[in-house]
Amino acid sequence: MESGSSNLSALAPPVFDGENYQAWVLRMQAYVEICDYWETIEENHEVTPLPNNPIMNQIKMHNERTNRKAKAKAYLYVAVSLAIFNRIMAFGSVKEIWDYLKAEYQRDERIKSMKVLNLIRKFKRLQMKYSKSIKKYSDKRIDISNKVRVLGIDISDSRLVQKIHVSVLKKYEVTIASLENTKDLTQLRVVELISSLQVQE
Repeated sequence: MESGSSNLSALAPPVFDGENYQAWVLRMQAYVEICDYWETIEENHEVTPLPNNPIMNQIKMHNERTNRKAKAKAYLYVAVSLAIFNRIMAFGSVKEIWDYLKAEYQRDERIKSMKVLNLIRKFKRLQMKYSKSIKKYSDKRIDISNKVRVLGIDISDSRLVQKIHVSVLKKYEVTIASLENTKDLTQLRVVELISSLQVQE
């Protein structure tokens, strides 16, 4: 495995900055597996102390295990941002580092997923009220879609146009029908749709 490991050493491991933990952990696991250090991280073998008057084979095995642990830790150190490194540098073993990152950031991913689901649910259910102007209603939709985008999920302009198009009040049906006859709604920008609907207010 030495040749594969040395060939890969020219490539930098994926760097984790606190975002998209699930994607990083899959890439990092693949990286350390091909470098032949995954077992060292996952199983956390103890390095047994050398006996008195050790033989050469025992010294070699001891040094090899010690070096593997040090190299595995080094891989994790260079695979995180400085801010995250400051949190993990006090841990003694590479397994402690790996488990800490999992406990800390896998939880954050679950929270993030729940936020995304709640926002998408709001986006789908939002309907225009009679007391709201087109501006206020569209601002609310745009605000929700921007919050979803910040969390890493894209809501395209065409989807936003479609949602506004099908959820406005009946009094805008004439304007909507005119747009359907004169425009390609898949290419219509949000600002164009809002401007057209505001004319009728």
